[in-house]
Amino acid sequence: MNEDDIRNKVLKCFSCVKSPCQKGCPLNNDIKGFIKLTKEEKYKEAFLLLSETTVLPSVCGRVCPHSKQCEGKCVRGIIKDSRAVEIGKIEAFIGDMALKNDWTINSLPLKNKKVAVVGGGPSGLTCAAFLRKNGYNVTIYEKHNYLGGLLYHGIPQFRLGKKLLRKVIDKILELGIDVRLNQSIGKDFSLEDLENEYDAVFLGFGANLSSKMNIPGEDLKGVYGGNELLENNNHPDYEGKVVVVSGGGDVAMDVARTIKRKNAKKVYVIYRRSEKESPAEENEIRKAKEEGVEFLFKNNILGIYGNDRVEKVEVIKTELVKKEGDDRLSPVNIEKSNYYLSCDYVVMAIGSHPESSIVNSLGLVLDKRGRILIDKDGHTSKEKVFAGGDLAGTKSTVAFASRAGRDAAYAIMKYLENSV
Repeated sequence: MNEDDIRNKVLKCFSCVKSPCQKGCPLNNDIKGFIKLTKEEKYKEAFLLLSETTVLPSVCGRVCPHSKQCEGKCVRGIIKDSRAVEIGKIEAFIGDMALKNDWTINSLPLKNKKVAVVGGGPSGLTCAAFLRKNGYNVTIYEKHNYLGGLLYHGIPQFRLGKKLLRKVIDKILELGIDVRLNQSIGKDFSLEDLENEYDAVFLGFGANLSSKMNIPGEDLKGVYGGNELLENNNHPDYEGKVVVVSGGGDVAMDVARTIKRKNAKKVYVIYRRSEKESPAEENEIRKAKEEGVEFLFKNNILGIYGNDRVEKVEVIKTELVKKEGDDRLSPVNIEKSNYYLSCDYVVMAIGSHPESSIVNSLGLVLDKRGRILIDKDGHTSKEKVFAGGDLAGTKSTVAFASRAGRDAAYAIMKYLENSV
């Protein structure tokens, strides 16, 4: 994306008084403000304005579901036969300019307060960055030998390049953040250890175990979790095979596109609601279709069958109905619409949950879904401990995870200031 392309994109912005796009952004970025500065070719000023609310513009500009967030609220896009301003591409351009020109974010002098951040994904990185910008000593503990979390292993290279991601992370660490890799909570250290050593702790290590549908046949050979496939990159041989992916979110899109690129004969995405209700970004669905992925919307998997490994799935068609008290249309199975679909593999991409053995060992109060219970400030049941992101049930997009980390950082600062 060059400056001429961006100039054409920013000129489409109406600079609306009420800025509905900003309300649609989970991070509440000042979109009208940074686009105005970009129009004036004040790129560094645009970056500094973005930096007040985010440290991941190059990432969010590429991977956020913009049509369901900022761009979905764009007035221009609501006007008939008009396209929304491409806010994501403008944000990515500003973030990339900052990396290219080595623009830095100023941080305050260090205070005599230490905070531990467990997890180096978008939530942890953002929390650490905002704490360090405001003068707090921060150490990130990460179980892998790299930082990034789902940004690194959950989003395929064709959507977010690893080289770019490393540059983004390096820029965050340049603030003066310490990192300890290959360190797992519950194995290499305990929460109690951190409570004893630090003034506050933020837990943001995610929830990357794929959820199950609780249907017959999920234990057959050939059934995989989408999150695990992406994280471990340990795929079976898909050459000439038929693969069914269950789910309608971005993980389903990422795993379906990845498998199709590994020469699967056919890849079906089965989602029980309509395409309109799919949580995946519209652009990702479009790209998946262009790459040959086939979609079976308003269908639901009832069971997986085979002698010792996957041979077929039983599917039933659904209809969407309005249930009392629900804002969202609910899928209901249509009687006698069952059919079978032959396949070799099934991938579950219907959501994720944290590793229960780790979460249960922390001594924290959990909610009914087994996630860490937090208040509006991200505070857990322990005085020094805060949490956010998937681990605490935050909406599972990069922007929402980042917001959880940022909000927790400010809550931690308030807590530390009051505990002097």
